[in-house]
Amino acid sequence: LRSTRERGSALKMFTSNFSAGLAELATAFVPVLLGIVLHEVAHGWVASLRGDQTARMLGRLTLNPVPHIDPMGLVMFAVTALFTPIVFGWAKPVPVNERNMHNPRRDMMLVSVAGPLTNMLLAVLFAVGLGLVVKFAPADATLSGGLWAFLFRMFRVGIIANFGLAWINLLPIPPLDGSHIVEGLLPPRLGWSYSRLGRYGFLLLLVLLMTGVVGAVLLPLIQISVNVALTLVQWLLSL
Repeated sequence: LRSTRERGSALKMFTSNFSAGLAELATAFVPVLLGIVLHEVAHGWVASLRGDQTARMLGRLTLNPVPHIDPMGLVMFAVTALFTPIVFGWAKPVPVNERNMHNPRRDMMLVSVAGPLTNMLLAVLFAVGLGLVVKFAPADATLSGGLWAFLFRMFRVGIIANFGLAWINLLPIPPLDGSHIVEGLLPPRLGWSYSRLGRYGFLLLLVLLMTGVVGAVLLPLIQISVNVALTLVQWLLSL
């Protein structure tokens, strides 16, 4: 009988967690997908401005998410939304050929920084949306469920997720965007040697994530960014 009760309790806990995960998936879907797609489009758009039309010719300068979807990144997004407190995923990297650029070293830095800056701008726009919800929603509407509550949660996730995408991509770990910025600042030969670390980059990032190093570095940056954005929006809406 005790075993039966324990199994029933475990089933209820799993069902509750799964239901919460589905709600989190629904809430995070739009802001995370939009952040991932716009991140890649920004890379390709700046590359096209600097002379490389590869992304444009391959149809990657589009807001249609289908050409950008990476199956593994999509699965990771769904799994983390359902079963973990941190939502994580990725899209196919936009192809860039630096040989077509006017000034390859400088232009690759511009292409690399475009993605994270786009995520930061998107986070600020979500902060504006959150501020408008707080200002115009009926009293306690964000706590009682319904559309206002959904928008409140979605905008909040959008702020945190997009600042998170921005800062994690700015880490100087090849092949993340931050590594291309560092590579462009280094002398050419040293930059080339540094870029070759990219073959170990994913493994290094995984180790740093599992050991909590990335969290220790990123969480304060994300928190500061969120606070600054919300303070700015609050000030603007009070004018």
